[in-house]
Amino acid sequence: MSIRVAVCYGLPEDTAAFDQHYSEVHVPLARAVPGLIDFTWGTLDSLDDSSPPYYAIASLYFEDEASLQIGLASPEMKAAGKDLRNFASGGVTMFTQHERSVLQP
Repeated sequence: MSIRVAVCYGLPEDTAAFDQHYSEVHVPLARAVPGLIDFTWGTLDSLDDSSPPYYAIASLYFEDEASLQIGLASPEMKAAGKDLRNFASGGVTMFTQHERSVLQP
């Protein structure tokens, strides 16, 4: 079991600017967070013709609760959090998820 921090980004005013800033500035900031064991992100498409509820979702994975708390309290996470105002014009929703694989032992 691992713990995932999900970061859900609303539709930004300028998607190209969001993508560029996220890739070039925010990803390096977030990758530096201590205790991080995986980090993925991507933009969303709907399975039908509706608009998805978010533009993009990032997933930051931590081994356990202790690693999560160290990462959340770190200067690196504070820097990544502060950077949100530079590109996340569509708003941000964050939550944690205690993940369990149903396919892998």
